[in-house]
Amino acid sequence: MANVHSYASRDSLASALLTYVLDCQKHAINRHDRFQVAVSGGSLPSILAQALLSEDAIGQIAWEKWQIFFADERAVPLDDEDSNFCLLKKELLDKLPEDTPQPAVIPIDTEYLDDTQELADQYHEQLIKYFAPKDSVKQPIFDLLLLGCGPDGHTCSLFPNHELLREVDAWVAPIEDSPKPPPKRITLTLPVIKHALKCAFVATGGGKQEIMKEIFENPDGGLPCTLVNSLLGDKVTWFVDDPAVEGVNYRIQRDRASL
Repeated sequence: MANVHSYASRDSLASALLTYVLDCQKHAINRHDRFQVAVSGGSLPSILAQALLSEDAIGQIAWEKWQIFFADERAVPLDDEDSNFCLLKKELLDKLPEDTPQPAVIPIDTEYLDDTQELADQYHEQLIKYFAPKDSVKQPIFDLLLLGCGPDGHTCSLFPNHELLREVDAWVAPIEDSPKPPPKRITLTLPVIKHALKCAFVATGGGKQEIMKEIFENPDGGLPCTLVNSLLGDKVTWFVDDPAVEGVNYRIQRDRASL
């Protein structure tokens, strides 16, 4: 059963997210001396940056141990405003203090923007390089997935009722008919997502209220976010604000400041 934590303010949400990420970082470094994270786009990089660039984060983040991947990416140049890499760079990476050790960031290979299957295959090769340089593995195991939730319940570039939800083999899949522009993308698949050690969703604002009700009150509804909840169970933690879950019938742990 997914954990849902609701906060009265963006500041308190960001603070809690920092604590959660630091705990995941500690366990990952103790386990294999690195922290392998996949991030999505949307509003997530902004809130993530607020957490990771805060005064409370200073000296606690082992950036040199981080390996940052993209849960999905658009088939656009890395400096395009639609690029998740560009968004993360603008919101977070460019704002790291100059003396901060730099994390490893693994973007798409823009040589293959016109061939989404090859673009996906090349990113698959990157996953092999970082997760299985010597030995074959059935699936890469991310220490943490940091995901968003679209107003239709999509996450990564996995959309409701799309055939990619039935993918069982590929680690990274192309999509050329995304209902949300741009249409050409690549995405991690559910077989990869379900092996993650931890997964955090961030969803804020009253505009998410209806989809939150659908996700948490209809667990068999088949929405991508619902499927992630089902696959990972209590490995999933949602960080939401009060307006996003107002009236949602689910066990929600509320920040004391919101009571």
